Amino acid sequence: MKLPFLNRHEERARLEKLFARREGSLGVLFGRRRCGKSRLLYETLSRERSVLYVGDDQDPALQRAQLAKEIARLIPGFDEVAYPDWTAVFARWWREAKRNSVLVLDEFPSMVSVSSELPSLLQRYVDHQSDRGVDLILAGSSQRMMQGLVLDASAPLFGRANEILKISPMSAFWIRKALRLEHDPVTAVEAYSVWGGVPRYWELATDHPDRQTALSALVYSPLGVLHEEPKRLLMDDLRETTQVASILSLIGQGCHRVSEIAARLQKPSTSLSRPLQRLIELELVRREVPLGSSLRSGKRSLYRISDPFLRYWYRFVEPNLSQLEMRPPNIVLKNTEPHFSHHVAGVWEELVRESLLRAPHRGIEWARVGRWWGAGLDRQPQELDVLAESGSGETLLVGEVKWEETTDVERSLARLEKKASLLPLAKGKKILLELWVKSAPDGAKSRQVTTPRRVLEALK
Repeated sequence: MKLPFLNRHEERARLEKLFARREGSLGVLFGRRRCGKSRLLYETLSRERSVLYVGDDQDPALQRAQLAKEIARLIPGFDEVAYPDWTAVFARWWREAKRNSVLVLDEFPSMVSVSSELPSLLQRYVDHQSDRGVDLILAGSSQRMMQGLVLDASAPLFGRANEILKISPMSAFWIRKALRLEHDPVTAVEAYSVWGGVPRYWELATDHPDRQTALSALVYSPLGVLHEEPKRLLMDDLRETTQVASILSLIGQGCHRVSEIAARLQKPSTSLSRPLQRLIELELVRREVPLGSSLRSGKRSLYRISDPFLRYWYRFVEPNLSQLEMRPPNIVLKNTEPHFSHHVAGVWEELVRESLLRAPHRGIEWARVGRWWGAGLDRQPQELDVLAESGSGETLLVGEVKWEETTDVERSLARLEKKASLLPLAKGKKILLELWVKSAPDGAKSRQVTTPRRVLEALK
C-alpha cells in the first residue's frame, strides 16, 4: 500500500526554491536506499517541465535510448534519433529544453560506473549553460560515490551544486502515522525497533496484518524483499564487504568493544580502525563513550549498530540463515520472539536519549545527552541509561529506562536516587531523577515518569 507523503517539509521547500531560480541550477540528493529520495522528487517536480530518468549499469547506448524516450515526453521526436554518445544527448537537451525545465538523473552512480566521462561532461553544461535556466538534479543511493562526485575537491562537479541534500531515515514520530498507530505508542515503538526510519520498509509492512506476518514474509523468508537488504546496503557504498559484514555480525551478537571484535576475527585491533570508521560515516554504527569522557578514550568505547532494522537483522536473522533454508520462516521467527522485548528495550532507550536532544524536557534544554558507566564514588561499577546535562552545566538529569509490563516506580526511583548520589559527575550539581517506562502505573509520580507517547511527540 502506498503511504501518504510524510515529513520532508524542509527538503521539499529547498527543492522548490532551487527550481524557482531564474538561472540553471545543480541539485544533489543522496542517502541510503529506500529512504524516499525518488518519492521526494516525484512529489516536488512539475510533470509538465521535468524529466526523471532512473539510471542503471546497462550498456551506455541502451541508457541513452531510454533517457531519450523520457525526454521525448517534453520534446517530441527526441527519441527518433540514435545518439552516438552522451555529448549528443545533452547538447540537444540543453539546446531545446524550455526555461525552467528539470532533468533528473536518479541512481547517477550507476550511470557513472559504465560512463566515467559523465561528471566532466555535465560540468561543462553546468558551467556554461546556466543562462538557459535549465536545472539538473543528480541523485543516488551510493553515499560514497555521491559525496565523491560533489564534495571531493578533485571532482569535476565540486563546488557547482546550489543545493546538496542528504536524505536520512525519518524519526520514530512518523511511523505512527505511516502504520496508523497514533493511539498505540507502545506498538509504534515496537514497530520502529524493527523497521527503523525507512519509509519503504513501513510501506511494505502495511501490506501485512501484523508485525510477525510482515517479518516472516519480508525478512525471514529467503524469498522476502528485505531478506538480503543488509548485503545490498553494504554493496551500495563499499568495494569490499566481507570484513564490515563480519564486524556488523559480531556487534549484532553482542561484541561491543573493539578488543572483543578483534579477538573473534583473530586480527589486531588496529586493523579495524578504518572499517569501523567507515561504518560510522555511513551512520550504520555509532561509537559510544560515557558522557563526560573524551572520544579519545578508546578503551572505554563501545560500538553499536545504530540502525534498528540492521540491528534486528544481525541479531535474529543472520544467525538463523541456515535454518531458514530448511525450516518455515514463521517457525524460526517464533523461536526468536522470546528475545524480542530485550531488543525493543535497547531501541526504546535510544529513542529516550534522542528525544531529550530534540525538545526541552521538564522545562530545560539539554545540551549533552548520553549513557554513563564506570566506577561510582564507592568504587563499585555502575551504569546509567540516561545522563543529561543542561546548557548551563548546573543541572543533571539522571534516568533509568524500562521496557516491561509493570514497573515498581517507587523502588526504581529509590534505586536511581542511590545511583545518583554515587555519581562522580554529580558533585555540586542539581540532580533531577526520571524513569521512562512502557506504561505508567496508576498514581505514578507523573513528573518523574515518562511513557512512549511523550517521547514520540518530542521526536516530531
